[in-house]
This record gives sequence, structure tokens and C-alpha cells, in this order.
Amino acid sequence: MPRPDRRFYAQTQAFGRFGIRWFDTQIMPKEHFHGHIELNWLTAGDMDYVIDGHEVLVPSQRLVMFWAGIPHRTLDVRRGPGGESKQCNVYLPLDTFLHMPNLGKLTDTMMGGGVVALPSGTISTEILERWYDDYRSGNAERGDLLRAEIAIMLRRASLTGWDELLPPWIEAVTPTTKSATPLRYVVAMIKHILEHLNDPLRSQDIASVVGLHPNYALNLFTSVMNVSLHKFVVRMRLIRARALLFEGNLSIETVAYSSGFTALSQFYEQFRNAYGITPREMRAHYLHQQ
Repeated sequence: MPRPDRRFYAQTQAFGRFGIRWFDTQIMPKEHFHGHIELNWLTAGDMDYVIDGHEVLVPSQRLVMFWAGIPHRTLDVRRGPGGESKQCNVYLPLDTFLHMPNLGKLTDTMMGGGVVALPSGTISTEILERWYDDYRSGNAERGDLLRAEIAIMLRRASLTGWDELLPPWIEAVTPTTKSATPLRYVVAMIKHILEHLNDPLRSQDIASVVGLHPNYALNLFTSVMNVSLHKFVVRMRLIRARALLFEGNLSIETVAYSSGFTALSQFYEQFRNAYGITPREMRAHYLHQQ
């Protein structure tokens, strides 16, 4: 991963860095959560997850994905006939996933707490091992290709479908909803933010979408996401801006305003704080690598 991205994701645990790891499948002593869409692959056997109280059986030889921001834990593991089951986990940063275009129902399913198994043949142990080599290489171009392959895989899955291991259970929330869990309120706020990223996003307007007092909504969002509402909005706008920098010949000013920033000076300040370089320097670096 390029160093500017390392700095970007090191600032908060709300959005974990991209990563891949192979390990011996193991039982987790307690539940945890982190800022990724997580993809699991077992070479053999199967395992039992519990995700916010919902039990899920994870099979082998199928790529299983879920939103790891929901507390989860491995309860039991069956390592297959030879007892040599290996597990590969791919950790896709939540903000990267939410920015991916044309995923449609797959995004809604993940943010709704669903757990899905992608179709058989989507991936293989050999491809995951190559992905791991790309990830460990430290080569920026190989890393870019790796993430592009993952994005294409997920877009294909959005067209061909998947098997639901756990149907989405986080229901929609509206201003007239009398009560809901904190997670449901936060998911509704995230959806509103993503749909109106180019618009002014005042905290009171976002809170009104779920019918909550602004102060309560802000505290609720921070407690669930481990990042403030303001920082989340800025993060998603920066992700969009970074993508736009590499698409076509848009001016820096157009990139800023198309990403929801209202002032060019504000855009430069936020971008430099996040990535350690200016938008113009990042574009020049990217073009130099081509």
C-alpha cells in the first residue's frame, strides 16, 4: 500500500487498512469488530460464527463476506478430514467498499447485517495465494491490480447473485420510527450520507432522517462507528476525490466541488492532512507510475 494510504488509515480504527492474511483456523475467545468488509475462505472443514447473536455456518471452498463492524466471533471449528484446514481473510476497508460503484443490493445486504457466500468458482486457493503474494510484495502497482480484481469480483457477484448464510436483519429507519437499535439508526444515517455526498450535510439534517435529536444522533454515530459523523463525511468525500483525480482530466477545483467540498482551501487542507501530499502531487505521482 502506498505510504500516503498507510497514513490515511492509521489515523483511526474506524476504517481498517486493506490486508490479507493466512492462518490456522481458530476459535476466538471473545467477540470483536473492526472497520472492514471481511471475506473469509476455508480450505477445508467449516466453522461456526456468531454475529451479533446470529449463528452462521461458514463452509469451505466458498468466499464468505460480511460487515465486520458488527460484533462477531468464531465459536467452533471443524478442520476437515486431515485436520489441516487453513483460513484466508481479506480485509477490505469499509470506506473503500462503500465507494465501489454498481454493487446495488450487495452493499445494502452488507450494511443490513447480511452474510453471503459468493458462488462456487468465484475464487480459488491458488488465486488467494497470488493475491497474498501481491499484497506482501510491497509493489504499489501490484497492490492496485489486486484491489481492482477484488472490485471486479464483487461487481460480478452483484450481477450473478450469491447465497445468503444470514439474511439482512438491520431494518430501515425513518423519522417516524418509534425506537430502533443504535446500529439501525447509524446504518440509516450512512445511507443518507452516501446518497447526498455532494450536498451540504449538516448534522441536524442527518439526524432528522432518523428522527433523533442532533446531539444524540452525533453521539450514537460515534459510539457505533468509532469515528465522528463529521470525520466520516470527510473521509467518504476524500475517497471520492481520490478516485476522481485519476479519472479523466478534471481540474482540481472540479474534483473538490464534485466531492462535496465547498471551498478549495478546505479541500487542500483535508486532503493533505489525510494523505500527506496535495491532490496535484498525488495525481502527478500516479501518472508517473503509468
